[in-house]
Amino acid sequence: MDPNTKSELVIQGIAASKGIAYGQVFLYLQSELEIPRYTVDPDKRVAEIARFEQALVVTRQQISQIQAQVTKNLSEEEALIFDAHQMVLEDQALIGETIRDFQKSGLNIETCFNAVAERYIKAFAEIDDEYLRERAADIKDVAKRVLHVLLGQTAGSLTQLVDKRIIVAQDISPSEAAGVDRSAALGIVTDGGSRTSHAVIVARSMKIPAVVGARNLTTRLQNGDWIMVDGYDGVVIVNPTEQTLFRYGKIEKAQKSFESRLMAVIEQPSRTLDGVDVPLRANIEKPDEVALVKQYRGEGVGLYRTEYLFLSAERIPTEEQQYAAYREIVSGLAPASVTIRTLDVGGDKPLPGDPHLIGPEANPFLGFRAIRMCLQNPGMFKNQLRAILRASAHGKVELMYPMISGADELDRANALLDEARAELKERGQAFDEQLRAGTMIEIPSAAIAGDVLAEKCDFFSIGTNDLIQYLLAIDRGNNRIAHLYDPAHPAVIRILKLIVDTGHAKKIKVSVCGEMAGDPLFAPLLLGLGVDELSMTPTLMPAVKFLIRAMKMSDARELAVAALAQTDPAKTYALIEAFYNERMKAV
Repeated sequence: MDPNTKSELVIQGIAASKGIAYGQVFLYLQSELEIPRYTVDPDKRVAEIARFEQALVVTRQQISQIQAQVTKNLSEEEALIFDAHQMVLEDQALIGETIRDFQKSGLNIETCFNAVAERYIKAFAEIDDEYLRERAADIKDVAKRVLHVLLGQTAGSLTQLVDKRIIVAQDISPSEAAGVDRSAALGIVTDGGSRTSHAVIVARSMKIPAVVGARNLTTRLQNGDWIMVDGYDGVVIVNPTEQTLFRYGKIEKAQKSFESRLMAVIEQPSRTLDGVDVPLRANIEKPDEVALVKQYRGEGVGLYRTEYLFLSAERIPTEEQQYAAYREIVSGLAPASVTIRTLDVGGDKPLPGDPHLIGPEANPFLGFRAIRMCLQNPGMFKNQLRAILRASAHGKVELMYPMISGADELDRANALLDEARAELKERGQAFDEQLRAGTMIEIPSAAIAGDVLAEKCDFFSIGTNDLIQYLLAIDRGNNRIAHLYDPAHPAVIRILKLIVDTGHAKKIKVSVCGEMAGDPLFAPLLLGLGVDELSMTPTLMPAVKFLIRAMKMSDARELAVAALAQTDPAKTYALIEAFYNERMKAV
């Protein structure tokens, strides 16, 4: 098809893997499995369970082969993706529920396994946290493979891609992505998916441009159509004109030059033009992310989200299991500091190891979550506190509590921490007796009563995501009102200033670990307001560090003064954007 015979169509998706690709479409449409439903004779039920167990064994072998292939073609780091798949196959809750359903209903094992897997997929798909939500994709991918084995069918494959094409699909599972020949795939576009999907991680590793969330693009295209994929801005252009192709050629050249300059600052100090050092620390969830922190020269970890350890396990982790995970991170980054946040589940994060511990709630974000749940379960909470304390013997550790709303909660948490210390002393187990305990400020009441909290803790860490959500009464997951979530709102800027001034008046450090910290547009405003350090996803560090090295702290303070005086969010944002553009114009 001649790209100029049809009018140009621009679709906005989500940028997932950087780069620009232009080529013909390879439409990869996966058909839905048809699951037969029948009753198994009582005398054949033992054999039916054996058939299920054999299917699990075969699927494990398949995934091991994929993992070996990824290790060979990419790296061991990318192959770790499939550890999560093997964990699904060893999940005794998933397997046990399937067998119990089968024994109860007598229906064929495919029907029972599919029903149980769908329940798990639905539960994880509803989690607000993008990274954790991707476990639904893991379960879906593995379940599909198991069902293919049970039905004696061959799973779909992208190995049939031989020409240089752009893959367009409704979604691509991690194992399908692993089968992509990078010499044949120019780019990847999916109707669904997210930036954190394993398929996207594989695409990034292959340096293939990718856009996700292109909403029903598969229904608008045919094999052979010509499209442009912009993995920088998340744009897909169908039938691009010659002018568009020329413009994107220049954009790609400029982007590559800009990226090389960003990466060049990794080895440089995070220091402003007027000589102010700004510590940049990392937000992480898993021990294997230590390598990323080092790669991007993070000055330790400002937020280690411990809930991943709980949400990826079929049972609540023991003190020993937690200690092993925390120790791996702390010793891996020593002597740099690691700030470990205590368990923050509830709200958008159910607890698979004990689903009844929290239970369904009408308003989960305002309900039994985070520190509230921990204080009501002191035995479980002290297991975590002791594990964190023990890890502090292997490097520098800070501990912080999430969702503190007032002094009473902080007092009770600190009392349990003191009990944990005493118990470890009685056991004769080592820990850092100078360990600092801080408070996340993410509820407006904590910001307003910050002077009281500052007397009882060693530092503040501002969680801007929830703070803005609660301050403006905006559910970020509600598409009808998500546009009202505005970091440039005057109330947001004023409350940030209040938190910083309160902390500094009590001579404690104030950091930010929410999304604003990793945004090079807003980082100067935060620093101008007096924030001491920023913590972010490691891959965001080069862009933030680049801007810090291109600005003066005195100018950032002037920006903060101007923003505090402004009452119109749009005009405030214009000030912030102008500050950014002025410092980037020479790039």
